[in-house]
Amino acid sequence: MKVTIYDVAEKAGVSIATVSKVINNTGRISEKTRKKVQEIMEQLHYEPSMVASALTSKRTGTIGLLVPDIANPFFAEVARSFEDYAQKLGFGLVICSTDGKDEKARLYLSLLMRKQVDGLIITTYIKDADLLDQLTQRQIPIVLFSVDIPTLSVNAVSVDDYKGGLQATNYLLSLGHKRIGVIAEDLSRSSYRIQGYKEAMTQAGAKVMESDIICTKATVQNGEAVAQQLLKKKGRPTAIFACNDLLAIGAMQAARKLDIKIPEELSIIGFDNTILAEIANPPLTSVSQPIKEMANQAMTVLVEEIENEQSSKQRVFMLPELVIRNSTAPLSL
Repeated sequence: MKVTIYDVAEKAGVSIATVSKVINNTGRISEKTRKKVQEIMEQLHYEPSMVASALTSKRTGTIGLLVPDIANPFFAEVARSFEDYAQKLGFGLVICSTDGKDEKARLYLSLLMRKQVDGLIITTYIKDADLLDQLTQRQIPIVLFSVDIPTLSVNAVSVDDYKGGLQATNYLLSLGHKRIGVIAEDLSRSSYRIQGYKEAMTQAGAKVMESDIICTKATVQNGEAVAQQLLKKKGRPTAIFACNDLLAIGAMQAARKLDIKIPEELSIIGFDNTILAEIANPPLTSVSQPIKEMANQAMTVLVEEIENEQSSKQRVFMLPELVIRNSTAPLSL
């Protein structure tokens, strides 16, 4: 039989109101009484109702996290970082993986609203205008993380994707590569990285060929399929800039199947610098995002809004860093 607040009050010899004050850390209670109630709660293994707590304090101590794919090492690391920081600040985290689909995002957001989460962290792109409008109307604290949704006026923390694309492309150009293919996750998430690529190519006087830029879903299999298209072309690219590490690993698999040596005959750069980049063969050059620092900043901004109900929104951009490994080399063809 489930232990109730009445059971705790009776055994502790206090009123229900006193137990409630201890749970919600409100009101004036002696330290002796507070400790006694807490000890009884532990003895009875009493778990306070989140909903009941929300009714009195207007908070549940939970934050919802929407990611497109928790199987992607980047988002797994993102989720872990948020979980760590949330715990330090006294919040629990509810993680939902949308598979990049608006219909799943809608279902999960509805669930999170019913659970009365105190705030939302959104790392997945949402295209549905009605859903975005609903989010705005709910007036719940929100922070976008590593994703840009211009129509949503909320806090945002991201890496400077434009500079990341610029860095990756300039490095390949410095190695002598002029024909550089791009495998992008999709235009919504990779658009600024592609802009950086195009700017670097233009500044270097290299021709930007739109047919060398292909968008696909972020999986290793799709990366391989798209890379095969690029590498079977006449006058194929001598380098590939993949807009995330999953796509880069797919490109490496495609090169192996076509007997194209990496990096002697093809250089490949990824983005995110996940664990995949370190264990790839050869190790993958990748643009690194400062995930822990970004998550810390995003959580700080979100909690500030939860606690202070601030109306001003912050947009924070952090600098990427190119981590050079063995998947890139000077052009030798």
